Amino acid sequence: MMVTSPKLLKNSLLAISLTPKIAVAAGVHQLCRYSSEAVVEKEYEEYRKSLYGEITHRAVLVDAVGTLLVPSQPMAQIYRTIGKKYGVMYSEDEILDRYRWAYEQPWGRSRLRYVDDGRPFWQFIVSSSTGCSDSEYFEEVYHYYTTNKAWHLVDPDAEEVFKALKKAGVKSAVVSNFDTRLRPLLQALRCDHWFDAIAVSAEVEAEKPNPTIFIKACELLGVNPEDTVHVGDDRRNDIWGARDAGCDAWLWGSDVHSFKEVAQRIGVNV
Repeated sequence: MMVTSPKLLKNSLLAISLTPKIAVAAGVHQLCRYSSEAVVEKEYEEYRKSLYGEITHRAVLVDAVGTLLVPSQPMAQIYRTIGKKYGVMYSEDEILDRYRWAYEQPWGRSRLRYVDDGRPFWQFIVSSSTGCSDSEYFEEVYHYYTTNKAWHLVDPDAEEVFKALKKAGVKSAVVSNFDTRLRPLLQALRCDHWFDAIAVSAEVEAEKPNPTIFIKACELLGVNPEDTVHVGDDRRNDIWGARDAGCDAWLWGSDVHSFKEVAQRIGVNV
């Protein structure tokens, strides 16, 4: 008897469920679509349980910025506040606009944006955003973002959830496009010990959505991609990248809204 892969089944069910339906109004059609997607997700979870038992995944991968942790204050506010004594004159709105422009520019100095500690890339970003190339200013901003003052955890229940996952035998790892400051940052936030592995793009030498970083995380955990689910807030980097690696993937803020929900969907009670 041939067993259909979870990924293929889910895609097939989704394709069937999204076949156009006759509806009185477009709004009804949209409602039908969303309801169908929910049904597909439920059927897919039941299918995984039929294959793997009550716990549907052996490992959870988690994005860092935007999912596990977020900046405590707006970037432009920090750049301007620290920059005042260095002569930064731009408003926060101007800094934000210039930051967005700089971040979208092709980075031609290396294959990756974050190489080792990422200093060359961030020097370009900070100086482009503020018009200030003072090295002391850059170092103060750079080091600020390594402290627990600069960041906070998104979900107050995260520690409880990751302890419950570990107790249930579900492994976990952080997968992030970040430089080598990520490890000391997670230590400063006292959450590094929650995870069995950390896959940082600067160390792996691959940035999401490149499937290499997800595959490396699975290797570090000793699991297969098809036994793993990745949770992240960026559809391109997190969802598409993880699925290209063969992992399941849930969009933070859409598919799941808390780590308790992640655990529940996997089959672990918290």
